[in-house]
Amino acid sequence: MEIEYKVNHPITASQYIELVNKTTLGDRRPVDNEATITGMLENSNLIVTAWVDEQLVGIARSMTDFHYCCYLSDLAVDKSVQSMGIAKYLILVTAESIAEDCKIVLLSAPKAEGYYPKIGFTEHNSAWVLSDVNALVLP
Repeated sequence: MEIEYKVNHPITASQYIELVNKTTLGDRRPVDNEATITGMLENSNLIVTAWVDEQLVGIARSMTDFHYCCYLSDLAVDKSVQSMGIAKYLILVTAESIAEDCKIVLLSAPKAEGYYPKIGFTEHNSAWVLSDVNALVLP
C-alpha cells in the first residue's frame, strides 16, 4: 500500500468528518456541525494529510507562526491503517514545514497519553483551557 503525504492540500469538511469518525478523535470534535468543521479547516495554516489512492487516511492539522510555536490541534489516522507509522510521518512532515527550532505543542487525547512520550514528546503540566468566555473573571 502506497501512502502519499500532502501539505495544505484542500480537503472538504465531509472528508475530515469521515476520517475522524474512523478514529477516537471523532468523539471530541464537532462532527455534527459542518460549518464549524469548515471554519476549522479554512483557518488552519498548516495541514498535512495522508492518502491511499484518493482516500484520506490521516491528518495533522496545525495553527502556527512557523518560527516559534506550532499548535498541532488534530492528529488522526484511520483505525484500519494505524500502526504503520503514518502518525509519526505526519508529525515529521509538519516539523519539516516549520523552522528547525519551532516547538510543536499538542493536547493529548486521554487514550493517546502514553503514545507521545514514546515518539519523543515531553510532558508539560501547565496547559489551560477557557471553553466559555462567560467564565472569564474580569476586574
